[in-house]
Amino acid sequence: MSVNFNLNGKAVAAQAEPDTPLLWVIRDELGLTGTKFGCGAALCGACTVHLDGQAIRSCQTPVSAVQGRKVATVESLSRNNTHPLQVAWIKHDVPQCGYCQSGQLMSAAALLAQNKNPSDADIDAAMSGNLCRCGTYGRVRAAIKDAAGTMRKA
Repeated sequence: MSVNFNLNGKAVAAQAEPDTPLLWVIRDELGLTGTKFGCGAALCGACTVHLDGQAIRSCQTPVSAVQGRKVATVESLSRNNTHPLQVAWIKHDVPQCGYCQSGQLMSAAALLAQNKNPSDADIDAAMSGNLCRCGTYGRVRAAIKDAAGTMRKA
């Protein structure tokens, strides 16, 4: 089956069974490996991408659900680390092992698209589904606040 959708601003046609998880289509067929496989049960957030601007778990989203829609992966932020979230992530030394980072960034980007001045509670609620084995949650919050400030000034 062919599934046509927009991936990071480009029209793509994926050849996959309708129930194939979007994660595997993105990684294996379309070659974008920034989105990670974590738990496979939509519990850890490592596979977070945007579907029409909303953060979703690509490991549990069948590719058939994205027909004619817009999908954005971590590669859509910036390839040279110039997106305000990427700059803040580096500034605040957020990544440790780095495995959860693409999902963390995509959840944070979805939050900032909706809320330009999030409170700690807003950040905690938006990021609650993203697990970090290294425990950098305080740095994640600081980086999101920093990026929000930069984005408000732009």
